Amino acid sequence: MTILVALLMFGFLIVAQCCTPEPGVVNVARNGEASQSSVYQFRVMGYANKAIDGNAKRDFHKGFCTHTMKDYEPWWNLDLKKTYNISSIVITGRQDCCMQRLLGAEVRIGDSPDRKNPVCSKVTDVSKPRITLCCGGMLGRYVSVVITGRSEFLTLCELEVYAKEEVAEVIQKNHVCW
Repeated sequence: MTILVALLMFGFLIVAQCCTPEPGVVNVARNGEASQSSVYQFRVMGYANKAIDGNAKRDFHKGFCTHTMKDYEPWWNLDLKKTYNISSIVITGRQDCCMQRLLGAEVRIGDSPDRKNPVCSKVTDVSKPRITLCCGGMLGRYVSVVITGRSEFLTLCELEVYAKEEVAEVIQKNHVCW
């Protein structure tokens, strides 16, 4: 549910958007298949599927998070296997370091597997370990996190996708011919 909060500060009107998963939506990420631009070679491996395993623990060194190499424009991609009406995305970052690496990351949603889908939101605040982004019912099969314009490591400890099935699919399943 999106709640707009207006604050009057220093004579300027500032509008902040708050977002929490709506009633009736579920985390559909765990049913998907994840991939990423590369895998960081370390004692523990930062495989893409670690962001959708249902474990939101935040310590990379204990094997709970994804991790790419320091790629130019690193990405993480999730194929949900069908189109959903996505209301919000929740990203859980690392506890031991590095949340600032997510600053400016774009979360994209759409039906193109090449990560060139419309932007749902950008990460603008990493002061908390869980980042909730509102997507306002965007339709899509693919969810991507992309850091654009720089070389960076990309690490996610969990990514949740709160959604309802796309309306057309629901209607089609219940279609009755007369």
